[in-house]
Amino acid sequence: MWLFYAAGSAFFAGLTSILAKCGIRKTNSTVATAVRTVVILFFSWVMVFVVGPQNQITGISGRTLLFLVLSGAATGASWLCYFKALQIGDINKVVPIDKSSTILTILLALIFLGEGISLPKAAEVAVIAAGILLMIEKKDVEKKDGGRGGWFLYAVGSAFFASLTAILGKIGISGVESNLGTAIRTCVVLVMAWMMVLVTGKKDEVRRIEKKELAFICCSGIATGASWLCYYRALQEGPAGVVAPIDKLSVLVTVVFSYFVFGEKLGRKEAVGLVLLTAGTVAMALL
Repeated sequence: MWLFYAAGSAFFAGLTSILAKCGIRKTNSTVATAVRTVVILFFSWVMVFVVGPQNQITGISGRTLLFLVLSGAATGASWLCYFKALQIGDINKVVPIDKSSTILTILLALIFLGEGISLPKAAEVAVIAAGILLMIEKKDVEKKDGGRGGWFLYAVGSAFFASLTAILGKIGISGVESNLGTAIRTCVVLVMAWMMVLVTGKKDEVRRIEKKELAFICCSGIATGASWLCYYRALQEGPAGVVAPIDKLSVLVTVVFSYFVFGEKLGRKEAVGLVLLTAGTVAMALL
């Protein structure tokens, strides 16, 4: 069943990017992240009480709680970087970089979780890396939004922290029901996101969010909550080195929707890169 959950995670994650992009056209990305985290927190705790693992809270060990908190902090950092990159960059450029966290996740899983890597898997990683590079051109990295200090660095930061999230989350949900683990991590993200709103002096912007954008932000939060619940259930039952790549297939959902919603098109080179990225990911999941 973990393959089914991993696929569900990919679909909802891809949908999240589109809904979030619609919600941050005028709204500050940090403010939007904080607001949508409230939605996700509500969603995740509802699932905890529906499924019934809330009686496990008192039995969580200090070590497990520590890794859940660290995983939540990594997730918060990844989100803040990701949605800032989405706000100032093209979605078809930002998402592939974010998905490069697959490669780092596999390496970290090899080092910290002892998940082996065979020669075929190494070849699949190389194909994924080649696909990502083809989807990103140098001119896209160095254009108007501040060069390498703009969306590109935010996207790279998102990928780095996302890879840490997968590893820390895998360790943290050992012996903990996945829905409960997700809810605890979301509390950490919520605190982190609102602290950033206060530190950056953006609290007054919360009341000025347009209703239409607020609706998209809330919908993106619901989609993220669904993706999380699927993702961490898959992590709990399957290997992190395979679950993470399947989750990254959300790029397909994002590319399709970005074409119809934002009119963003892929060139021939980018299309080849997308094919390689998809082929490498599918091969890693099935072989």
